[in-house]
Amino acid sequence: MSAFVQALGDSAVVARRNLIRIKRVPDLLVFATLQPIMFVLLFSYVFGGSIDIPGMAYEEFLMAGIFAQTVIFGSTTTGSGLAEDMQKGVIDRFRSLPMARSAVLAGRTASDLVSNGISVVVMSLTGLLVGWRVHSSPLEALAGFALLLLFAYAMSWVMALVGLMVRTPEVFNNASFMAIFPLTFIANTFVQEGNLPGPLKVFAQWNPVSAVTQAARVLFGNTNPMFPPPDAWPLQHPVLATLGWVALILAVFVPLATRQYRRAVSR
Repeated sequence: MSAFVQALGDSAVVARRNLIRIKRVPDLLVFATLQPIMFVLLFSYVFGGSIDIPGMAYEEFLMAGIFAQTVIFGSTTTGSGLAEDMQKGVIDRFRSLPMARSAVLAGRTASDLVSNGISVVVMSLTGLLVGWRVHSSPLEALAGFALLLLFAYAMSWVMALVGLMVRTPEVFNNASFMAIFPLTFIANTFVQEGNLPGPLKVFAQWNPVSAVTQAARVLFGNTNPMFPPPDAWPLQHPVLATLGWVALILAVFVPLATRQYRRAVSR
C-alpha cells in the first residue's frame, strides 16, 4: 500500500512538472487550442456546404468527429514529450531520483489529459458559435465528454510506447501522423461510413475512432432517428464498444509502455 501511495505521489509530481512547463511556455497551449478551432471552422464552412447529412445540420454531425480527432491528436503530446525527454536526458535525471518508475508515464499521461480537456472546452465553445447544439441532458453530455477524454487517455499510452521506441521527437511526429490520419479519416468522423466503398466501409465500422465518435453523437443527442440502424455491432452499441476498446488498449499498452520505459532507462 505504501508503494502505491508513493507511486501516486510521484506521478502527481511529474504531472505538475509537465503542467508548469505549459505555464512557462504558453505557446504550447496556444497552438494546442488553435488547432481544434481551425478544424471546426475549416470543416464547417469549407466542407459543410458540400456534404449533405439528411435530416440534420452538418455541424451537429461534424462536432463529434472533430472532438474524436482532436483528442487523438492531443494524445500525441505524450509520445512527443517522452521522446524529447529521452533526447535531452531528462529521463536519466528521473532515474537518479528515488521515485517509482511508473510515475514518469502515469504523470505524463495525466498532465496531457488536462491539456486535452482544455482543448475540448475551447472546441465546444467554437462549435456553439458555428451552430452546434447539444440535444441531450446535461448528464448525458458530461458522459460524452468523459468518454472522449477516457479514450484520449488510453491513446496516450499507445503514443507513450511509440515515443519511447523512437530516437527523436521529429521521428515520432512523422510516425504518429502517418498512423493517425487514416485512422481518423477512414471512419464516421466526417462522413457517414455507409458512403465508403466496401473494404473501407468495413474498416470504418470496426474502427475504434468510429465507435467513440458514434458514442459522442448519441450522448450529445446529435443523431437522426430517420437514419437506418448501423450494420456493425460497435456502432449499434457505441458506448459499450468504446469502453471495451479503452479497456483493451490500456490492458495491452500500459504494460508494453512500462516495459519499454524500463528498457529505455537501462540503456
